[in-house]
Amino acid sequence: MAEPLADPAELAASLGAAADDPKLLWALNAASRRFRGAVRHPVSLVTGDAFTLDGNGTESVLLPAAPVLAVTSVTLDGTDLVVGTDYSWSADGFLRRLNGCWPDRLRCISGVYDHGYEPIPEDIQEVVIDQARAMFRIDPGVQTKTVGGQSVTFGVQAAIGVTSQWTAAVERYQLNRGDRP
Repeated sequence: MAEPLADPAELAASLGAAADDPKLLWALNAASRRFRGAVRHPVSLVTGDAFTLDGNGTESVLLPAAPVLAVTSVTLDGTDLVVGTDYSWSADGFLRRLNGCWPDRLRCISGVYDHGYEPIPEDIQEVVIDQARAMFRIDPGVQTKTVGGQSVTFGVQAAIGVTSQWTAAVERYQLNRGDRP
C-alpha cells in the first residue's frame, strides 16, 4: 500500500485522537487514495518506474506521470536512445524526439524514469487531512431510518463531498491528457 499523502500525527492533533488509531489511519489512507484517483497519478516519489508508450507520429509523447525528475533510459523498438541526441524530456512529462518524430506504432517506446513529489506539497497535505477529518467523523452506512415515512439517510457516501480547496488542488495536480470525454 502506498504511504498516505499527509502525516497521521497532524491529523491526530486536529481530531484529538491517537496517531495510530485504526479509524484515523483508515480515513487518512482513504483520503489519500481518493486524491490519487482524482489526479490520476501516484503523487508520491516513484523511482525507477518502467514505461511503455505508443508512438503517435509526432515529435512529442507524454509520460504517464509527472512531475518528471529524471529519465534514465529510453528505447525505440529495442534500440537504446541517447538523451540530448535522440530525445529530450521535460518536468511536465513531455518526451520529445530530436531530429524527427516518434513512429506511429503501438508500444514502440519504452524506458525508465523517476517522477512525483518528495516532500508532498503542503496544499495536497492540507486537503487530504481535511478529507480524512470528515471521513473520520462520519460513520459509514445508514445514519437514520424512519419506518412509517420510509425515509433512509446514508452516511459517508452521501455526506462527504469535496471542498473548493480540494477541487482547486485536484485541478492543480491533475494530469491533463485530453483523454476524458
